[in-house]
Amino acid sequence: MASPTVAANAYANLARILDASASLGKSSEAGGASAANLARIMEGGLGPAGQSNGPSFGTVLKDAISGVMDAGRKSDTQTVAMAQGKANVMDVVTAVAETDVAVSTLVSVRDRVIQSYEDIMKMPI
Repeated sequence: MASPTVAANAYANLARILDASASLGKSSEAGGASAANLARIMEGGLGPAGQSNGPSFGTVLKDAISGVMDAGRKSDTQTVAMAQGKANVMDVVTAVAETDVAVSTLVSVRDRVIQSYEDIMKMPI
């Protein structure tokens, strides 16, 4: 189980990543659910002159990371509430399970992106 220090460092690192991507001005679009953004990308395709009709990949990635961070914060909040006697054990278990699924999904996406990058780098020019 991760210690509070490890969790705090992970949140700080994710916040820095999000701040860095926001300062680059990748998109002015308001945040939303990452599943909705993925659906728009799948439906949108490319418009005239090769311009994308959907959000940028950076925006989708930022939303996904935000979702993982929110799940982690919810899990931590539920854990603290249980330690104070204010929460049910089932609520804590559910929150931790949701966080585990979110992190596992994010790791799977990361692995697939890295694999795709390596495949592209192996292509002959």
